[in-house]
Amino acid sequence: MSGRAAVPGLPSRYPIGELLPALYADDDLAQRFTAGLDTVLAPVLSTLDNLPAYFDPALAPADFLPWLATWVGVETDPAWPQELQRAVVARAVELHRWRGTRRGLVDHLRLCFGVHADVRDGGGVAWSAEPGTELPPAPTGELLVRVWPVAPGATVDAARVLEVVTASCPVHLTCRVEILPGPPETAPGTATETTGG
Repeated sequence: MSGRAAVPGLPSRYPIGELLPALYADDDLAQRFTAGLDTVLAPVLSTLDNLPAYFDPALAPADFLPWLATWVGVETDPAWPQELQRAVVARAVELHRWRGTRRGLVDHLRLCFGVHADVRDGGGVAWSAEPGTELPPAPTGELLVRVWPVAPGATVDAARVLEVVTASCPVHLTCRVEILPGPPETAPGTATETTGG
């Protein structure tokens, strides 16, 4: 936020010297004194004039984005491109709404890494509308997430994907991430495993 004051030569939209009584219009000392105040106040007035843009992730200054992200409860990685940081902040409320669900995890992975995902939950939840239905098999205790890039040939950082999956994985499940070159039907992938938490 300190960048707001470092705008050399920024003119004030409301010069104080012009607001003084006519008696001071030709007073050199008064005009030079108020010009100095204009230099100090111009960045403040410019910020206030553009305040609505600061709360729009698409328009906010780059150095304001991390602070804006804290307002909506998300963490952005400084290594991400600025467009991705803006998109994550803009969609934060929607992502929070779906947090802990299959859809939320798939959307989060697509937004952050540009991947498709197939999530298999081994938590053991099942239901049936028919009475007397056989019980489901014992839960596997594993959350399997298979990801593959949206763009063919793109690389996927398995460690970073695993971080996001682990953060979303319930503690009682083991997380496993498989990175595939294409949709699951096409080829087996490489697996990375961790315990949830």
